[in-house]
Amino acid sequence: MDDTPPSSNPFSQVPIEITISVGKARPLVRDLLRMKRDSILPLDRRVEDPVELYVGDKLIARGELTEMEGESNGQLAVRLTEVVDLQNGL
Repeated sequence: MDDTPPSSNPFSQVPIEITISVGKARPLVRDLLRMKRDSILPLDRRVEDPVELYVGDKLIARGELTEMEGESNGQLAVRLTEVVDLQNGL
């Protein structure tokens, strides 16, 4: 493996999209057909439950939702609580 510092690696400047999964919903089709604006779709998790971070379909970390302060006040963010050891899993 190359021990080159990340800042000198040309790939370090390539953006990557991370998907944050906050939960899943499993409604019946008939319930989906009845949905309209302001309908509520319950998820299988609570607000304080951990969220999962994915790159593609690969779990890379877990964390908790938090709210930014300062200039970004009110913007959602994720505080990492676990990072996957890509060699051995979590």
